[in-house]
Amino acid sequence: QLQLVESGGGLVQPGESLTLSCTAASGFTFSRYAIGWFHQAPGKERTGVAFISSQSNDRNYADSVKGRFTTSRDNAKKVAYLTMSSLNPDDSGIYYCAACQFGSSCYTIRRSNYDYWGQGTQVFVSS
Repeated sequence: QLQLVESGGGLVQPGESLTLSCTAASGFTFSRYAIGWFHQAPGKERTGVAFISSQSNDRNYADSVKGRFTTSRDNAKKVAYLTMSSLNPDDSGIYYCAACQFGSSCYTIRRSNYDYWGQGTQVFVSS
């Protein structure tokens, strides 16, 4: 079964904000993994947008979202968040959270570095 589940997607107007959640199953050792966030626009490749280390000591963002998106996590609750602001239509698509076990390599937000994936949640930015 899925060990990560995204939620919080929906319809939002340009310029508005939205927060996504990534919740881990109770049996998943959430605090041992870095969490990445990925975006897949319709007809496009899935690309990494944000990273947070297992203990929240480090973060990384794609240039396209830097200054607009913030990722955080609460290991006690086994949940990670992606807060998105100043949304534009190019931000539309499916957002996935994923877990990475390879330490420093997770900083590079690349699909091949991540081992467990959620099912995704859709975000539509449209007026």
